[in-house]
Amino acid sequence: MRYWPTLLMLIILAGLGGYVYLVEFPARQQEVKQETEQKKLLLVPETAITGLIISTAQGPIQLNRAQSGIWKITAPLQTDADIREVQGLLRALVTGTVSRTVADKSEALAPFGLDPPVTTVTVTTGAQQETIAIGDSGPLSNTLYVLRGSDGKVLLTDLAPRDFVNKSLLAFRRKELFQFVQNDVDRVRLTYPTTEIVIYNMAKDKPKPAWKIRYPIEAEADQTEVRSLMFRLEDLKALGIIDPGPERDAVAKTLSGPKVKVTLHTAAGDQTVRLYQPDPQSGEAIAETTADAPLYRVNPTVIKDLTKELFNLQDKRLLGVTAADIAMLSVKSRDKAYVLINQTGEWVLEDQPTEKLNQQAVDLFVSRVADLPAEDRVTKLTAPLAPYGLLAPTAEFVATGKDGKMLGKLTLGNRIGNLVYATGEQLQGIFHVRPDLLTQIPSKADLLATSTDQANR
Repeated sequence: MRYWPTLLMLIILAGLGGYVYLVEFPARQQEVKQETEQKKLLLVPETAITGLIISTAQGPIQLNRAQSGIWKITAPLQTDADIREVQGLLRALVTGTVSRTVADKSEALAPFGLDPPVTTVTVTTGAQQETIAIGDSGPLSNTLYVLRGSDGKVLLTDLAPRDFVNKSLLAFRRKELFQFVQNDVDRVRLTYPTTEIVIYNMAKDKPKPAWKIRYPIEAEADQTEVRSLMFRLEDLKALGIIDPGPERDAVAKTLSGPKVKVTLHTAAGDQTVRLYQPDPQSGEAIAETTADAPLYRVNPTVIKDLTKELFNLQDKRLLGVTAADIAMLSVKSRDKAYVLINQTGEWVLEDQPTEKLNQQAVDLFVSRVADLPAEDRVTKLTAPLAPYGLLAPTAEFVATGKDGKMLGKLTLGNRIGNLVYATGEQLQGIFHVRPDLLTQIPSKADLLATSTDQANR
């Protein structure tokens, strides 16, 4: 009998626990859910929204989500929508929260900038609609007063004015002239009035493109320069749009001979943009995609960015061979002369093959020689070398392959300011290079491994 009090207490505690779990917890969860929903401006998920009407003083703009999920403008004209702009507005609506209710529609709306509203957004979800009227900014930055149509309440929200105020039809129109993923591009064709450059993607279906020039010459491309070119094409956007009609016809008559035509070839089809500058003094540039499409006003600096000489797009490493392909490197300077030989992955000196070398130091030096780029071109064609100090060079490097044939040659001449004249196997002509390599040529003693180096090996 002495266990009954303890048993009774356990029964009471179990009952209290069950009550809390079955009654209090669900009630609290429901209360939290209601509080959260009361703070939401729009009680629908973004994926459920199928249509939008944005009404301003300039008139209504209607957008609809196609079955493919892509947003289109359907009024006042039918065209592609700016996906980022639409998604930004949708995200602002579905994540927008209510700070407090300040009035209802039966009261004066003018103090809140809602008579009339700055912008009205009608959101369609299937057969249902919700209207959000946008008024003035609230007492804090990035807040707006809104009138919600479903309950007629004037609310102070955390909506940002930049997402809803001063939105024109142009803001919601697609402004990108190209739409592509870099690695889906098979080749890029740049056509100029007197020449053409064709660049191929040699690493199709791999994570990162690898570009090579195929015309007017076969040459390795400067990967950084070509990627920069592709980023510029991705960012090529219209500043203004001239739709088919009298204005377009008048502007089209002023266009003759594009400064550059860019064509992207992909498995899904080709995309072409022609860029014109009919009056360079006006600072205006015009882009054209097809004969029946709108014309686009673009920033004139785009033409300069896309007008590339072949040299700009070429791999500018002068030696003409990668470090991994070098089996033998001959080094000559005013005070040094030796030959490095790669024997099954380990560097040795030709005249001291038994001496151990600091492999890390040799690898660094060989890579510096192989990767030395031209900074700019002095002459395009081969010229007399003596005036540039290239007949009696300051330094000369000759790379030989595993088959015993010369793969590349780099010659450094006179120094002028912070640059040195140079010629190389990779590019024809005379170039400027940075002078650092002249001070980085190690002596034989510098290449020999110390006792510490040997202990670490």
